[in-house]
Amino acid sequence: MASPLKNLYSPAFYNRLSSALTATVPGFDEQKFVQNIFVPEFDSMELKERMKHTSKVLHHFLPAAYPQTIILIKKTIAQLRGQGIGEDGLAYMFLPDYIETYGIDDFENSVEALEFVTQFVSCEFAVRPFILKYGNDMILRMQQWSLHESHKVRRLASEGSRPRLPWAMGIPFLKKDPASILPILENLKNDPSEYVRRSVANSLNDIAKDHPQVVLEVAKSWSGLSAETDAVIKHGSRTLLKQGHTEILKHYGLDDTGIVVKDFKLLTSVVKIGESLAFSFSIRNENPTEQRVRLEYAVYYKKQNGQNTKKVYKISERVYPAGAEVAIIRKQKFVLISTRKFHLGDHQVSIIINGAEKELASFELEA
Repeated sequence: MASPLKNLYSPAFYNRLSSALTATVPGFDEQKFVQNIFVPEFDSMELKERMKHTSKVLHHFLPAAYPQTIILIKKTIAQLRGQGIGEDGLAYMFLPDYIETYGIDDFENSVEALEFVTQFVSCEFAVRPFILKYGNDMILRMQQWSLHESHKVRRLASEGSRPRLPWAMGIPFLKKDPASILPILENLKNDPSEYVRRSVANSLNDIAKDHPQVVLEVAKSWSGLSAETDAVIKHGSRTLLKQGHTEILKHYGLDDTGIVVKDFKLLTSVVKIGESLAFSFSIRNENPTEQRVRLEYAVYYKKQNGQNTKKVYKISERVYPAGAEVAIIRKQKFVLISTRKFHLGDHQVSIIINGAEKELASFELEA
């Protein structure tokens, strides 16, 4: 079994960190720092709690003058790199947290620090309180970041400004009106880094959940500029495609006319938790010409209140020649994980062709 993520904050980690801090912070007391870290309640702390705890303890060992602290944080990062500590180590997320916690009232020093630190460990979460506090001033700075030489700073511009960044605080004014971040996405739509382009797509997908028409206009504007930009648009439209949004389906030439589902049947009409639902069907293109087919299925999961909630899964998207017929067998696991809870009883599964639901069947989920 994999070790819990919270164990990234281990004695070995703090020994490495203390060694770097001893070299960069005048008068740093390594023994006292470690003692303050490993308080009795440390073992019961989860990952984010340990991160916050590390940030808080470190604060007592750094100068009261925040600008001086930022200088020492930069020196510490340089020291860690010199010790062979690689970039993007998750445990070092306490550094962005430090800036977020203790630098929120110092815009200039903190923004410059975020630009530097994100090249060592991502600051996408830490930048969001600055967006909330400083609004358009922060967004304008992120527009500048979108032109930065470092792809990690460019990604911070797009990822940090996402209206609905998972596991992070929401940005209500960007959910309401994403216009101010569109110039950032425009600058990065054809970025040489796939890491950045995927972030642009994810931001578009966030926007689509509140403003589908905005994403449709972006798709029309960017379409055909390059293969990379076309991929950004497609990935950024994934929620609209799963919803069967008429205009985005039309944009991609996805029409269900003449595409027939045959012989749909459940191979397991009763499914036990821990097992899989199995079903089969055939797809036939009865059109006289080839047709692009986006093939999906939906599972209607039973909720605690007895209602069902629909989740769509993609099977494939490809061109079917005229008259082509393909047999398909699919399985959907019902395995318990920490983020998923199943409710027993009636469920349904359906087949979706180019956004149109074609067939629906019921099955029973048992303990």
